[in-house]
Amino acid sequence: MKTLFLFFLIVAAPPLGYANSLLDWMQTHHSNSETTASATDAAQLLTIEPGEQEMFPRLSPNGLFLMNISYHKEQAWVARRYSENGDPANHITDDIRALDSAAWHDDSHVYFLSERAGALALWEKIADGEGMQRRIQILKGVITQPILLEDHSIIAVRLTPKKSQQNQHKKKNAANSDTFNNWSFPGFHTHIIRFNSDGSAKVLAEGTNPSLSPDGKWIAFSMPVGRSMHLFRMHVDGSELIQVTDSRSVDIQPTWSPDGQWLLFTSNRIKPDMRHPEKGPWDIWSIDISGRNLMQLTQDAGRDGGATMDRDGKVYFHSDRKIRRSHDQKSSESTAPGKGFHIWTITSKLMNPQTTTPKHSD
Repeated sequence: MKTLFLFFLIVAAPPLGYANSLLDWMQTHHSNSETTASATDAAQLLTIEPGEQEMFPRLSPNGLFLMNISYHKEQAWVARRYSENGDPANHITDDIRALDSAAWHDDSHVYFLSERAGALALWEKIADGEGMQRRIQILKGVITQPILLEDHSIIAVRLTPKKSQQNQHKKKNAANSDTFNNWSFPGFHTHIIRFNSDGSAKVLAEGTNPSLSPDGKWIAFSMPVGRSMHLFRMHVDGSELIQVTDSRSVDIQPTWSPDGQWLLFTSNRIKPDMRHPEKGPWDIWSIDISGRNLMQLTQDAGRDGGATMDRDGKVYFHSDRKIRRSHDQKSSESTAPGKGFHIWTITSKLMNPQTTTPKHSD
């Protein structure tokens, strides 16, 4: 199993001119919320393994399993869990490139970036961690956060160095980054790219954190505007670009509700600190795809992020909020409540069939 140091290499090896700068920036740490305030919402703790942290939950299409990134001391891996109770099912992979790229292909398969055959490519693997692995497509460039489309084209985030910072060491960035932040790449431009199956590529927009709609027609993503970041959506070919949020805040990590009518996202809009966005509080919000009906789903002094929703409206997310002993059901009485990030759930009313929601156009 790879060490946590290797985890910091979650993007493909860059050209030698700026490799050291990228490595400096990718040095990260697991920081815990220092607040002593108790949770003010009705969220329930789902996962707590001794000495472990769990982040970025993603539901399988049938809703039976969660895939997440797990950390234990100097180890990191992609895990599969039962969504009902959060219990571990199996390790999927400890490939260092999978940590920024693993996603569900179908109920039984996942895909992720890997350099296992000597070149960066998208690979497919059975979700139970056993069996063969298949290379889908070779990719070029510094790539992260891929999405495999039905026609086997790939949408991903490509990083290119800013000219003014290409050969500079920015060690201060290392101190300001951590595992919670998967949207900011200091010293780099980020663009949403579509890689066609014939190897050609097209720049669709500036941005990061792309998310595919349930019908496969739209991409939601976050685009920087000054110090703020706003949510946008567009067709998978880059047409019909629509801005969804517009606030002096950082709105990132969008995901779709199962009916495709809502976007869940992470935001610091309650108390935005635009100069130090790594600080809390961060909460889970929802907004309909027309940019209306903004709602706050979680409320805590810690950092909530990485939300995903099931068909019944249950929202899964990671948080480093303080854990009360009444929540600490999975560890023994002799074990102190877990610190750091764990997966929590909260129930929303977004999937209520009586809720009136807009229909998005084709």
